[in-house]
Amino acid sequence: MSRKVTIQGVAGCFHDAAARAYFVDEDVETVECDTFHGMMDTLDGDASLTGIMAIENTIAGALLQNHELLRRSSHTIVGEIKMRISHVLCALPGLTINDLTEVGSHPMALMQCEQFLRHHPHLKLTETFDTAGTARDIAAGPADSHMGAVCGELAAKLYGLDVIERGIETNKRNFTRFLILADPLNADSMRPRPEDCDKASIVFTLPHTHGSLSKVLTIFTFYDINLTKIQSMPIIGREWEYRFYADLTFDSMVRYRQAIDAVRPLINDFRSLGEYKACRNEIN
Repeated sequence: MSRKVTIQGVAGCFHDAAARAYFVDEDVETVECDTFHGMMDTLDGDASLTGIMAIENTIAGALLQNHELLRRSSHTIVGEIKMRISHVLCALPGLTINDLTEVGSHPMALMQCEQFLRHHPHLKLTETFDTAGTARDIAAGPADSHMGAVCGELAAKLYGLDVIERGIETNKRNFTRFLILADPLNADSMRPRPEDCDKASIVFTLPHTHGSLSKVLTIFTFYDINLTKIQSMPIIGREWEYRFYADLTFDSMVRYRQAIDAVRPLINDFRSLGEYKACRNEIN
């Protein structure tokens, strides 16, 4: 029986590649969604589905919209994977870079390959909806197309395109962190035992008082809880008040839970987004 995983994008996109890397020993069937909003709606409508969602990138930073989508969803984080984003230039079989007149891709991908593309000024750059979608459209288009795509190698292979150049991204240390999401009914079967979890993602608000955040961080330090990321977002309609998203790592689930109990009187609107095993290795 295959595992159905919702992705934002089309087959061959980086979400697809990350899902197959995470569930490497399983047969993965992807459920394609045009947007992250649509992906979360699809997840909420079917408890049997697993989700994968990009949450931050080493170049672009945090995906703020996805933090909010996760907070509003009933789904929980059961794992994470960090994958290097490497782009290729591909086109219809037989073409070389000198044969191309145009290159299409998602604006972010074009930006990440700016240095390579700048050395080929004859190429017109066209922004498209999706990296893998561009490869798919070229493969399905006219046989005399002289348009190339910037995408991942999985997409080029999937749609039968020739890879003209590999590793065209400017920054070779471009990694994206993806979260694995599950319905609470299925979460326990997908994540490690509580005593084996060493990471948690939480969200909370603070009263608009002097030193409120400092007091919370001091308590985490006392319980040996490491704060690996904190992201603040303004709360609409509540001037100068903020919602905080934090990732915590720890050596003891008991100490983590003690720390949460200790900070609860100081914070508002607390929610655990998930407790899981931190990803130790980055997928290249």
